[in-house]
Amino acid sequence: MKLVLRSAVEGLGKRGDIVDVSDGHGRNYLIPQGLAMRATEGVRREAEAMRRAADLRDAKDRGVAEAIAAKLGSTPLTIAARASDEGRLFGSVGISEIVAAIEHGGNEIERRWIELDEPIKELGDHSVTIRPHPDVAVAVPVAVIADAD
Repeated sequence: MKLVLRSAVEGLGKRGDIVDVSDGHGRNYLIPQGLAMRATEGVRREAEAMRRAADLRDAKDRGVAEAIAAKLGSTPLTIAARASDEGRLFGSVGISEIVAAIEHGGNEIERRWIELDEPIKELGDHSVTIRPHPDVAVAVPVAVIADAD
């Protein structure tokens, strides 16, 4: 059965793609859930228009993301945190602290863009990956220093 996806379906395709699925999967899941519609000739033309619109939107979003990445990559972050004499932090530096430091520098960022495997628990220089777009990533240097208190 040929269907046009109305929204992205994991493992199948993205919005506007024409896919060939089993009759049962299409009839029992994709169509009733509103995820797809039958691929008639008119729908195929509509799907092509959806793909073109999505490609234009993606290109625009990627351009904005590259500008954000260039701005963030050129600015090292400094975060002050309470630490012991051995350099271990009392607590940790997580996504919230990184977002606050970036926004303090005058940049807008969303929490979901930051990729941090585990919180930072030691003083020193670290690197945090920020991904404002699936195809754009930038490594931002983060210096964690001892708080003056």
